Amino acid sequence: MQTTDHKNLLTELEFARLGAGQVAYMRKVKTEDLATSFPALPPMTPGVELWALFAANGDPIVLSDQRDNILVGAQEHELRTVMLQ
Repeated sequence: MQTTDHKNLLTELEFARLGAGQVAYMRKVKTEDLATSFPALPPMTPGVELWALFAANGDPIVLSDQRDNILVGAQEHELRTVMLQ
């Protein structure tokens, strides 16, 4: 019988901060979905795919029509990137 040592589990706050300032993820987003992540953007033509870089906690960092610009943005912020599909 296995027992779980609950002392080593992360709290919700610790989990939310995991990777903060170190890791970011990039993914394609459609312009019609941008309002939730980038609320300050003006309305855009629907159906256009862009690249976005998000902090580990989901905060938006960079938006571009070119993937390379996202990678440059990550380097400028000294972040390791992962890609979400």
